[in-house]
Amino acid sequence: MLNSGSSSVKYQLLDMRDNARLAVGLVERIGEETSRLKHTPLLGGGGQAREQERPIADHEEALQAVAAELAADGLGLDSPDLAAIGHRVVHGGMFFTRPTVIDDAVLAEVERLIPVAPLHNPANLTGIRTAMALRPDLPQVAVFDTAFHTTMPESAARYAIDVKTADEHRIRRYGFHGTSHAYVSRKTAELLGKEPEEVNVIVLHLGNGASASAVRGGVCVDTSMGLTPLEGLVMGTRSGDVDPAVIFHLMRVGGMTADEIDALLNKKSGLIGLCGDNDMREIRRRVDEGDEEARLAFEIYVHRLKKYIGAYYAVLGRVDAVAFTAGVGENAAPVREAAVAGLEELGLAVDAELNSVRSDEARIVSPPYARVAVAVVPTDEELEIAQQTYALVRTRND
Repeated sequence: MLNSGSSSVKYQLLDMRDNARLAVGLVERIGEETSRLKHTPLLGGGGQAREQERPIADHEEALQAVAAELAADGLGLDSPDLAAIGHRVVHGGMFFTRPTVIDDAVLAEVERLIPVAPLHNPANLTGIRTAMALRPDLPQVAVFDTAFHTTMPESAARYAIDVKTADEHRIRRYGFHGTSHAYVSRKTAELLGKEPEEVNVIVLHLGNGASASAVRGGVCVDTSMGLTPLEGLVMGTRSGDVDPAVIFHLMRVGGMTADEIDALLNKKSGLIGLCGDNDMREIRRRVDEGDEEARLAFEIYVHRLKKYIGAYYAVLGRVDAVAFTAGVGENAAPVREAAVAGLEELGLAVDAELNSVRSDEARIVSPPYARVAVAVVPTDEELEIAQQTYALVRTRND
């Protein structure tokens, strides 16, 4: 499984017979003076991580370095046991609604979507093309962040702007983090002892990037991110929802350019813009020490969460569970507690003792009397991508 960023490649090698991870790694700072590769073999119960720092010029050289590390463990990319390579692709538009075997037409469409994903799709394409050159005989599968959200009804996906303009420029709400929302909603149903078709779930994916989704019977009916990953919740460096007129005001009154406003809203806003920190652990430490700037940032973050929980409760009509996931969602007990505080009339509450327990396992942290389960469900986007890739390749070979 490959996740190619603009200057990084994350990878995992999995044995899909039992979902076992054989190796994981990361190449970062590609193209810089000093790049870093960290590779951890996991075959046989875990191994010692190996790290190297040296110049790595481009993604092709990065994947060659990955192949060499895997070969050193007897798991080379040239292995006949390698069945497929799955790629995370951020933006698939409305065209890609499921995992897709990559060919020239798929590459062309992903490239055509670059204007709505200028930071992500070019890097994804680079990783795909490099992997295809290394193993042209293998099926290469694209798994799209947006695919899970393509089930949204038009009433949720459309913005209320001129239809002709919207269609001409592909302006609509696509949503992101789809592999995580798919995995977590399904695992939440499993935690409740039910099938996904029986359960309505609000999923809160809270990391440096953050998004919410309303999932009815295993199908996404609304999500907080929109045309880009900027819309929705307060994030580490992204603003989330703002009045669009803020942009015009900053242009006219602040004299800022479009690029400067883009950088402001994507890289200098959210928690870091509010208090100078985007690490929730540091923010909570500051709150506990009486830092008013950090306290306000935390309250704004939680206020937005509450709004989306309430909105998606209304969208779904019946909610069986609210599931917290990703780095903040899984580890920040104060965020979970604050997000549902005061929502007892909606059947939501957390048990203080259960909520305070740290664990890598999916678990319920609400008291037995709560009508709506509050769950902590560790996400596994890499496994989801691998499972979708494997299922598609197996179906093609049957």
